[in-house]
Amino acid sequence: MSNIPADLKYTKEHEWLRLADDGTALIGVTDFAQENLGDITFVELPEIGSSPGKGEVFGVVESVKAASDLYLPVGGEILAVNGELDEAPDLLNNDPYGTGWLIKIKVADPAETESLLSAADYETII
Repeated sequence: MSNIPADLKYTKEHEWLRLADDGTALIGVTDFAQENLGDITFVELPEIGSSPGKGEVFGVVESVKAASDLYLPVGGEILAVNGELDEAPDLLNNDPYGTGWLIKIKVADPAETESLLSAADYETII
């Protein structure tokens, strides 16, 4: 069974969002997603400073099984990307909610987080 932390918000496309008090958020892929992808071999992330909108593709994760687009749960400015994934993409497999985070954003509209799934709602769709 997949690990689904209760303190995160989720998308139907299997991304998670951890909102901080300062209006920033970390975004990554869920444990369920990394399990289904298998061994992750490459991660492509956006440019710092870009500002994709909610639902837009912000990167790609490639594994031994497939390549999957990453969709932004909420719109915002990219503040940081996890550069460790360049050398160690397997961090997504080993620690998807910790060292395997993908990007940090400044959330453009905090109200967009209200449409995301709770842990219980996400569990029902997987």
